[in-house]
Amino acid sequence: MKLVVQVPCLNEEETLALVLSTIPKAIPGIDEIIVLIIDDGSTDRTVEVAREHGVTEFVRHARNRGLGRSFHDGVQRALELGADIVVNTDGDNQYPQERISDLVQPIVSGTADIVIADRQVHLVEHFSRTKIALQKFGSSVVNRAAGTDLPDAASGFRAYSRESLMLLNTITRFSYCMETIIQAGVKKLRIVSIPVVTNPKTRESRLFRSTREHVAKSAMAIIRAYIMYKPYAIFGALAAIFFVLGIAPFVRYAVLQFTDRGGNHLQSLLLGVAGILIAFLSVMLGIISDLIRTNRMLIEDGLEYTKKMRFGMAGTVTPAIHAVIPAGPAMTVLPDLVAEPDRLPDGAVGVRARA
Repeated sequence: MKLVVQVPCLNEEETLALVLSTIPKAIPGIDEIIVLIIDDGSTDRTVEVAREHGVTEFVRHARNRGLGRSFHDGVQRALELGADIVVNTDGDNQYPQERISDLVQPIVSGTADIVIADRQVHLVEHFSRTKIALQKFGSSVVNRAAGTDLPDAASGFRAYSRESLMLLNTITRFSYCMETIIQAGVKKLRIVSIPVVTNPKTRESRLFRSTREHVAKSAMAIIRAYIMYKPYAIFGALAAIFFVLGIAPFVRYAVLQFTDRGGNHLQSLLLGVAGILIAFLSVMLGIISDLIRTNRMLIEDGLEYTKKMRFGMAGTVTPAIHAVIPAGPAMTVLPDLVAEPDRLPDGAVGVRARA
């Protein structure tokens, strides 16, 4: 079984050596461990430090493209390398790399598809009470969307099985954490969590400039994933809210008509009609979004097949296809295939077809 530990980096020359030195060299149930550095536009000696510590596999971006893109490109390369398990950690030494062995064991034993480290945010010294509360609230929202029960949905210290990566397709470029959990929950993958204690803080986060920005971007990622996979939850709620808001003015109009004959109260009718129209439009958008969701599911089935064709036999040559047909003067070759006659026993002719 092959494990690829991918480390997204952006100017991590000061901490990368410590990260690489603490990655386990041997893990029970794992035959080979490969370290993969994703250089997301670093301008310091990050790559040189990695090479000095024996790293030979790299994915390099000419400029910074974000954590979500780095994760996506790292996974693609890891699958090309034939990874059975992919572990994602950080180059700033936030996570305890020595726990990678514990992180992969549920996948090795076949009891989980994805394992997420629980940072136990209430124990993180540099997290303020506000940040802890926001982390817990965000996790609860993601759990509701995904149908999971994870204490730390924002943790980036994770292990993925090869099979789970065939099913997950990241779209968000800000951060993949929330989106992959929602996808995994919708696709009924087995997700487990193990508690870890994070290392002391080494630098400020480069993923966002402020807590407000982090909350806003995370909220957008969650809402986007909700709309992609559960559009009826968003648009159904909007339709119900605006329907009630639309009915209320009509009730007010009816009451005033019976109790006050001094005016037409057209404003109530206008507000009521506006509310009902918005509710109707929300229902229509919900139907369209649900149809798009169905189409997305079909496309993802095609993507899964494509990934399995591309990565399912990594490191080996796809075997030739042989068809045995009687010898004769004519031979039909399927389009888009190159046929090479091949003599087989008993006078039969074989066709070696290559796409």
